[in-house]
Formats: sequence, C-alpha cells, structure tokens
Amino acid sequence: MQPLPRVLEHPAALPDEAHRHFAAKLSVETDVSDVAHALRHAPRGWVLVDARSPEAFAARHIPGAQSLPHRSLSAETTAHLNRDELVVVYCWSPACNAGTKAAARFGALGFRVKEMLGGLEYWVREGHATEGTHAAGAPLLDDSQLG
Repeated sequence: MQPLPRVLEHPAALPDEAHRHFAAKLSVETDVSDVAHALRHAPRGWVLVDARSPEAFAARHIPGAQSLPHRSLSAETTAHLNRDELVVVYCWSPACNAGTKAAARFGALGFRVKEMLGGLEYWVREGHATEGTHAAGAPLLDDSQLG
C-alpha cells in the first residue's frame, strides 16, 4: 500500500469549520492589493499605520501612512485616532513582526485592526509608489532601520 500524499495526511476541515476559520482570518488580515484599492477608492473610514521605526518610515513608506512605531503605542500616542475607524498596520516584510505586535497592541487599546500581509516589501513588489528620502530604488531595509 502506498503512503498517502502529504496533502492528504490530515483530514480537511468540514466546510462550515473551514468557512469559520478563513472568515476569522480575513477579519484580522488584509493584503497589499486591498489596501491599494482602498487608498484609491475609500480614503475615509480607516487609517494606515506604519509600525516600523521613525527612521525606517522617513526613508520609505506607503503614501498616506502614519508613523506609529509598535514600541511606542499607548493610549496617549493613539489618542488622535478615531476609534470608530479601522486601523491597518504594516511593517517592512513578512519576516518582520512589528506589524503583528502593533496589531495586537491596537486591539488591546480597543481599536478594530487588520494587518497588511507582505508589508512594504510586497507593496513595492506589486509596483506601488512609496514616499520618503529613499523612495525610489533604495533597498527596502538596512540595519539602521530595524525597528
């Protein structure tokens, strides 16, 4: 008897379990394409937050994003944000968890929040514009920008 292919080693979830799982995942995640579309077509009702260091933000960021480094998030530093609006956070790439840390903190502070999958790296890979002192052609990250 041949072993099962790896994709079949574990039984798939029942359809309604799968639906609940993926709907829950989509309630806390978004992607670059959806954020780009929202920036073009729905500029109100949500805010885009760059969770990286101020230096990384100054070098390169998504147009319209606010710099709120994950390490500095508090009731005081987020007081200017409207709690009725969705917060979408990002960091520099899938290998960076500053966006995840910021999303967790925003949730703890009482905000509705989603994390943009792929971060700035995938924003650039998909050909979207950036702003900053190194907006065009510079590396996405150097050691001084880790944050």
